[in-house]
Amino acid sequence: MPPLKDREKRTIRIGAIAVGIYLVLYCGFGVWKSLEVKRVEYQRLVKDSVDLRDRIKPYEEKVQVIIKLMDTFRMDPTRLSRTTVVGGASAAIQKAVLSSGLQVGSIRESSARSTGKELATMQIDCSGPVPALMGLLSRMESLGYPLIIESVQMTPENSRPGQVKLNLTVVILDFDQWKEEGEPNA
Repeated sequence: MPPLKDREKRTIRIGAIAVGIYLVLYCGFGVWKSLEVKRVEYQRLVKDSVDLRDRIKPYEEKVQVIIKLMDTFRMDPTRLSRTTVVGGASAAIQKAVLSSGLQVGSIRESSARSTGKELATMQIDCSGPVPALMGLLSRMESLGYPLIIESVQMTPENSRPGQVKLNLTVVILDFDQWKEEGEPNA
């Protein structure tokens, strides 16, 4: 092959530079477009996360209140099931009565009334000193079951001085029924 002249070498150099510039611009434009797409996608993700955070923010306070209530009343709604609530609540009430140092009389359970918001009603007769009875009543709210004390009747026990007889009626609520209700009207 004959040697190239200076003019031909310069033409080849200019052609190589032009092709190089073209390739750099073409590939650079493609890279620029892909980076722009990624930037737009990132901005969309940031916007979505900010929107989600803004939607969740009002619920954070409600969650803290519910956690506090669950801790206060020692009740976990996820472990309550309709089939075991009555038996578990009955056992917890009886354990609370016995641990209060009271003498247990009769315990009667009856099925729910027609309102549908209750599972059962329990009537408990027990006797003991007044501080033990008051301790039992204050512990009823923290047994971990949806209970309402419907009636309390205290009468002095004449056969034993310093003792009081307690007749307690407790309603065990149907937790599923109360969950489905909307906000109260009051």
